[in-house]
Amino acid sequence: MADVLTPSRTLLAVAGGWTVLGLAASHVDALLPLWQGTGLAALAVACVDAWISRKAPLLRVERELAGVWPVGTWNKVTLKLHNEGARRVALDLYDDYPATWSMEGLSHRSDIAPGAYAAVTYSLCADRRGPASFGPAHLRVRSPLRLWQRVHRIGAPSAIKVFPDFSKLLGHTLSATDRRAPAAGAIRKRRRGEGTDFRQLREYRDGDSMRSIDWKATARRQKPITREYQEERDQQVVFLLDTGRRMLARDDTTTHFDHALNAVLTLGFLAQKQGDAVGLMTFGGETRWVAPLKGRNGLDRLLGAVYDVQPSEMAPDYLQAATNLLNRLSKRAFVVIITNLRDEDDTALRSACELMSSKHLVICASLREKVMDGARSKAVDTFPGALRYSATVHYLQQRREAIRRLGIRAERLIDITPDQLSAALVNRYLDIKESGQL
Repeated sequence: MADVLTPSRTLLAVAGGWTVLGLAASHVDALLPLWQGTGLAALAVACVDAWISRKAPLLRVERELAGVWPVGTWNKVTLKLHNEGARRVALDLYDDYPATWSMEGLSHRSDIAPGAYAAVTYSLCADRRGPASFGPAHLRVRSPLRLWQRVHRIGAPSAIKVFPDFSKLLGHTLSATDRRAPAAGAIRKRRRGEGTDFRQLREYRDGDSMRSIDWKATARRQKPITREYQEERDQQVVFLLDTGRRMLARDDTTTHFDHALNAVLTLGFLAQKQGDAVGLMTFGGETRWVAPLKGRNGLDRLLGAVYDVQPSEMAPDYLQAATNLLNRLSKRAFVVIITNLRDEDDTALRSACELMSSKHLVICASLREKVMDGARSKAVDTFPGALRYSATVHYLQQRREAIRRLGIRAERLIDITPDQLSAALVNRYLDIKESGQL
């Protein structure tokens, strides 16, 4: 599709000069013939240039980009411009990328000979998860004499999917399970030989518990033999993820929901490595159900099902969500509720937890606004500051009281800032796995 022919800056400059010459000719009669002659000449040249440019150039545009992008990272896009016509084409290139993304490397000016092509690479950074699309590229083609320009939109649209940055999530998982990194905030305290599933028989080692000795095998082999166990596998980890209006809250540039989603994927990655099935159900907005599935396929399906979920303006219905989950889960599971608790939620959330706890092992993670902790720690030296401090303390007291009224044991409740959620969930999961509570 081509827009109308428009004058270029060169033609506008010529017209401006001719206008100035006309003003001078109105005062100096000797300049009048020059003004008329240059005007006719410029008009003739402009008309010839416009006539030559009446047809769109034979250009073909190819866009090369990955079909899946991680959010918040810079990625390359390459446009190849093929000149399939018989004349040289001078143009400026713009691409129709998502308007809110950050971009580096455009616009680009090219001069392409007949039968040749130019490759242009620029960088984009996606600012949010979900589906995204590119439209046909914008080409501002200049006429042979550079007096006119015409904008063409050429090329096929492209659709991509923007996922959470899984490389960062993998790093969080590794740091959370690294026994040599106490500063990571998540340390796994393994106990050799302890667990719930039998793994193998082996010779006794110093430090093994006497309870782990297999006396029958010891008698047969005439030496101490120990039964070695491993953590129980083949369990289900199911996330109940709030997509209601409170998850729209932000710490810095990231919403609570995005922090929660990152924590879900981090723990989901670890759980499938442990041999557990991973599933999810959203509530508080659009309801999505991903049945628990083991292995990398389960994690890929989970990621594909939630990468484009966004929090809504709706209020969460905890009891309805618990009922829906119970109807879908037949096997005992480790259920992780992730929400942002308010004092008016205590009754509904308590009922939901009690309902699910009759069959499943349930923990609740409530996201606390990080800004509240910062406001409480600031020095108070003004009256507005005192009001802000008092309101913050009052809010946090109401929050603590709501949590107390839930009646959930401390090990089954996490009240934490969003940036610490991933490590906290990983720790709690590993503790539960090692204790055999499932």
